[in-house]
Amino acid sequence: MNTKLNKSDWILLSIILGFTALLGCIDYYREEKKLIEYLIDFPTNTLLSLLIILVFIQKIIPTLLVENRKYFHFFISSLLLLTITGTLDNLVGRLTAGKSLSAISNILTYLNGGLYNAVDMGGFPLGVLLIKKFYEGQQELLKTQKLQKENELKLLRSQIDPHFLFNNLNTLDSLIDSNPKKAKDYINRLSLIYRYLIQTKDAEVMELSKEIQFAENYIFLIETRFGNDYKFILKNETSNSEKFIPTGALQILLENVVKHNKADEKFIQTSITINNDFLTIKNNKLNNPNKESLGTGLQNLKARYQLLSDKKIDIKESNNFFSISIPIINLIDEN
Repeated sequence: MNTKLNKSDWILLSIILGFTALLGCIDYYREEKKLIEYLIDFPTNTLLSLLIILVFIQKIIPTLLVENRKYFHFFISSLLLLTITGTLDNLVGRLTAGKSLSAISNILTYLNGGLYNAVDMGGFPLGVLLIKKFYEGQQELLKTQKLQKENELKLLRSQIDPHFLFNNLNTLDSLIDSNPKKAKDYINRLSLIYRYLIQTKDAEVMELSKEIQFAENYIFLIETRFGNDYKFILKNETSNSEKFIPTGALQILLENVVKHNKADEKFIQTSITINNDFLTIKNNKLNNPNKESLGTGLQNLKARYQLLSDKKIDIKESNNFFSISIPIINLIDEN
C-alpha cells in the first residue's frame, strides 16, 4: 500500500473533517457553548484526528503490520496512540469548558473515555482513507499485471523470428544459384510473410482468416524448401468470422511438423482442420526426429494461451501420429 497521501487523499480528508466540524458546531450551538470552545476545541480535534490518521497510515500499519507482521506490537501501539490522543482531546475540551482537572475521580475511566473519543475522532476518516488506498492499490496492481502480460506476450512472440529467419535465408541462398525464378517467387512469399509479421508485431491475437492466409504462404516456403517431403491439406469446417488465435500460432505448429519429422520413403502428410472450437493439426510420424529441438515453440504457444485464455492446448500422440489442437478464441464470448 502506498503510504504517501496524494492530493485526492487530502481533499477526501478535508471533506470528512470539515463535515465533522460542521456537525460539531451545530451540537455546540444547541448546548450554548462559549466562543473559546469553538476556537480551541475544533482545531484541536482536527489536528489530533490528522495525527491519528498520519501515524497509522505512514508508520504503524506499514511498519508493524505489513512489513514485520508484529500483530501484538501493532495492537499495543494502536491502543497507546488512541488513548493518548483521545484523552488529550478530552482534557482540552474540559479546560475550555472551565472544568477543573482535579475533579477527575477515576483516571482509568477517564483514559477509557479518551480511547473511545479517539476511535470516534479518527476511526471513520481512517477507515474511508484505507478503503480508498486499498482500491487504488488494486487498480495499480491490475495495471502492472496488464503491462507485465503485454511485455511477456511481446517477448514470447519475439522468440519466433530469429529461428524463422535463419532457416529461410539458408533456403534462399541455395535457390539463387539453382533456380533463380523459384528464388524470386520465394522472396515474394517471404516478403508477404514478413510484412504480416511487422503489421502484427504488437497484436496478441489475430483473425483466423488472416492467420490462414499467412499459413498458406508459409506452407509454400516449406514445400519449396523440402519438395515432396511434406503435403498439407486444409479443412475449414466453420466460418472464420469473429474467430481468433494467437498471432503466429500456425507458424509455430507448421514449423513443429518440420522440426520433428524427416521424410524417408514416405512423405509427411499434415491435415489442418478448423471447427467452431479448435484448430487441429495432425501429421503422421516418421523417423529421425530433430533431437536438438527443445520444444520451445510449443512451450511458447502454451505460455501465450495461459496469458490469453483459460482454454488449454490439447496434445495427442501415438507411435504413428502426432496431433495438437489449439482453442479458437471468440473475443465476443471471452468478454
